[in-house]
Amino acid sequence: MALTSVWHQFSGRIDAGTQETLLEMLSTAGIKSVAFTGENGCKFGLVFFEAPDPTLYCFLRETGRREMQRVIAVSTGGSRLPNEAIWSLLSAGASDVLSLTASKDLAGEITARFERWQSIDEVVSSPLVRNNLVGRSSVWIETIRQIVEVGRFTDLPVLITGESGTGKEMVARLIHTLDGQRSKRNLVVLDCTTIVSELSGSEFFGHERGAFTGAVAPRDGAFALADGGTLFLDEVGELPPTLQAELLRVVQERTYKRVGSNDWRPSDFRLICATNRDLLEQERRGEFRRDFYHRIAAWVCHLPPLASRVEDILILAQHFLKKLYPNEDPPEMDDAVRDYLVQRAYPGNVRELYQLVRRIACTHVGRGPITAGDLPASERLRCTLADEEWRSEDFQASIRRALMLGLSLKEITDATIETAETLALGEANDNTSRAAKKLGINERTLQMHRASRRQHPIAPARIPAP
Repeated sequence: MALTSVWHQFSGRIDAGTQETLLEMLSTAGIKSVAFTGENGCKFGLVFFEAPDPTLYCFLRETGRREMQRVIAVSTGGSRLPNEAIWSLLSAGASDVLSLTASKDLAGEITARFERWQSIDEVVSSPLVRNNLVGRSSVWIETIRQIVEVGRFTDLPVLITGESGTGKEMVARLIHTLDGQRSKRNLVVLDCTTIVSELSGSEFFGHERGAFTGAVAPRDGAFALADGGTLFLDEVGELPPTLQAELLRVVQERTYKRVGSNDWRPSDFRLICATNRDLLEQERRGEFRRDFYHRIAAWVCHLPPLASRVEDILILAQHFLKKLYPNEDPPEMDDAVRDYLVQRAYPGNVRELYQLVRRIACTHVGRGPITAGDLPASERLRCTLADEEWRSEDFQASIRRALMLGLSLKEITDATIETAETLALGEANDNTSRAAKKLGINERTLQMHRASRRQHPIAPARIPAP
């Protein structure tokens, strides 16, 4: 199919003849690209370069992460790119790095990637996703893209990790729905925290009549019910090692025996597991079997906590209000309420935000906006925003990594300022006046910082080759 939503950019000294040849190659392959302007609304981009330099890295940082565009960096140089340069380009924002000289069919490789990404983004933008897994932050969209890809294009066992309340079961249901082979059959959900050890065999394998006291009739277990469909094991980290050993053969061979039976039965199911625990740490402590872990974790998907996607809080709150007011337009929220919701901590993540919005909706009356007085008294009493520590473990880990890479305090400070300004501009839709106000600086200072970075971009830290 023709890909029309593509832009191209030539970075560095690439002669006019080479540029023309490259564009003809794209056109022949059905890729109709336009020159990059920053405002053409294209979802995909191509950056051709001879050798990585600070200008290229700066360009990728500004474009590759804006509105979650997918950018392929293509090397036109004659020599092979070192591994360090490839990792640095990916860190700067490139979705992939290809080489003109190393590829036998560069246009075909580009087309295949764009077509796959286009299919994924169509699902991400569909009501199926937008009405259930709500959010527009870059970290959330990137996570959903991974989920859609593994759900639609693979049959791999998936391990979903993340804190409680981040939406692990909803993600499992989406993967099941996207799986063309499994979606027409059952999604069987088994909460591992509720399994009684004495009855675990029956829960998973089923049993024959008379297999034990009280087994007055035969019963299908989870493996039988999930045949042809999907088996979702929630909180799989709660399973004791002995039960993990029993499940290993079934997961590996797709055969099982009912309790009280000698006959092996087949079961073809897709396995999805979820946990809020660190299973690798449990494995190191001998609490989780290594062989079982690698059977269930062919693809690991980590759901970010709400603290990592603050820009989604108001979007989620408005979504919940629409659900709570199904037959009328939901009330707006005044600035005090909006600010409170954004700045509040959510240890229970999206689930806790939903419960808070429910309590607010129960208190609110009338047709006017939701005001600070609609907040439950308990919320107002424990609001200590001024004392709240905002520097997360991720922030400290980033500083620690920068120090390990040998960056000076000035380099860390410059990168922090650039990141803060980029985020503020993104939230303000590139309105420098609003972004400067949010940052607590004047607009002229922000404009000067942006101009300076264009002329003297900050080079990326040197990343050791793997």
